[in-house]
Amino acid sequence: MDLRQLRYFVTVANERNFNKAAEQLHMAQPPLSRSIQQLEAELGVSLIDRAARPLSLTPIGQLFYNQAVQVLRRMEDMRAMMSSAIATDRRRFAIGFVASTIYARLPELIREFRATMPDVDVTLVESTTLDQIAALKEGRIDIGFGRIRFDDPAVRRTVLRLESLVVVVPQGSSLGENGTVISLAALAGEKIILYPSAPRPSYADQVLSLFHDNGLEPEFIHEVRELQIAIGLVAAEEGVAIIPESVRRSRTDDVRYLELVEPAYSPIIMSHRVGDFSPEIVTFMRIIAKKYADWGYAVPDALQTI
Repeated sequence: MDLRQLRYFVTVANERNFNKAAEQLHMAQPPLSRSIQQLEAELGVSLIDRAARPLSLTPIGQLFYNQAVQVLRRMEDMRAMMSSAIATDRRRFAIGFVASTIYARLPELIREFRATMPDVDVTLVESTTLDQIAALKEGRIDIGFGRIRFDDPAVRRTVLRLESLVVVVPQGSSLGENGTVISLAALAGEKIILYPSAPRPSYADQVLSLFHDNGLEPEFIHEVRELQIAIGLVAAEEGVAIIPESVRRSRTDDVRYLELVEPAYSPIIMSHRVGDFSPEIVTFMRIIAKKYADWGYAVPDALQTI
């Protein structure tokens, strides 16, 4: 299987006709048909229902088509990235992040990196921790900041710090009216808004584990896609949510934030490829170490020797 065969197959699937696809590809129809047959023989399945008029994909063919389109798009992205890099003669540094880390002083670190290495093109990519692991291994990002612990022999993981969790409640809620702290037991009877709903495992599982570790089971759960939707639903009095402390900066007019009785934390985790100590990676680590010391955070051992 090669990219040429994938391109041929996608063109046939789009045109739904071998002759039209051959015209689109500027080639004769017989070699195009042979190429698709060779692809099907290699996979051991039929990808195209040739009896249908116009041609249609088999269920396996539709699955293969979706994957082939992604591969070809990725190749186009790589070509464009390399062309841009060659044209500008600048190094590229891609940073992956989960949404909540934006509130946890990540922008300040990025600004310092830009100032320290002005000749490097910085790209920011919002993605889940799980997606970051795949992106690191595939070279789509160079460093990632997430909250979920994943073990992968190709990825080096460093817990930068543990961030306290707080509860966000509607402004008019009777919970914590006197500015008191609130227990998980008191929250278990409320509707808990969890995020993200997918993919899993995710931060949502950290919140559920917090209840389970204390022998509790939330009575009502509402899962949503992302952090800002969760806080918006809290403001609409649809429930309460447990969020990292730094996120409280995002909204203050129609919600309130309460401290938890039980100690609760979410890690901020930096990930990069094992053995990758490029000038950009080393510089970013040194910036984190310096800024953490300035902010009064404990500097992880892994950053003190960089």
